[in-house]
Amino acid sequence: MKKISKVLSLLMVPGIYLLMPKPALAVCPVCTIAVAGGLGLSRYFGIDDSISGIWVGGLMVSLTLWTVDWLSKKNFSFLKKLDKKIITYLSFLLWTLLTYPPLYWTNIIGHPFNTILGIDKLVFGSLIGIPAFLIGVYFDKKIRKIKGKQLFQFQRVIFPVTVLIIFSLVLYFWGGYLYKL
Repeated sequence: MKKISKVLSLLMVPGIYLLMPKPALAVCPVCTIAVAGGLGLSRYFGIDDSISGIWVGGLMVSLTLWTVDWLSKKNFSFLKKLDKKIITYLSFLLWTLLTYPPLYWTNIIGHPFNTILGIDKLVFGSLIGIPAFLIGVYFDKKIRKIKGKQLFQFQRVIFPVTVLIIFSLVLYFWGGYLYKL
């Protein structure tokens, strides 16, 4: 009977930990999952790689900000000596290296006929998605600063995802002109 109670108590500790509320993150996990879901849907429906690239760029920025926030909460002594910008750049470099080489090795990136302006469509789209996601984060933070609170539930998710959708629609409907250049 003692063994069963010990096992139950060991199982309850992680369960209680999972039920405890977490502090808000710089870019919440829901936003990261929403961007990843948008990327998965675009690939599933056969949408052009330049549109998917927008979501790849947004996902890399989201993961970068999430990683920086996680590292800052861990209080690693070697990170205290580094500036937060350097940590952000290193984190972005990490996510870039975890994104592009596997896409290249699986022949998703690098086909000579899959380009816009001489740049691979997925890379081109991600170069648009990176600033697009940052614009959404900027507007969220700016409105929170002006109003002193969020305007509606999941504002932190909706702003970056909405900006990615807008940029995707613009590139989808008017990006065809780039193929002719």
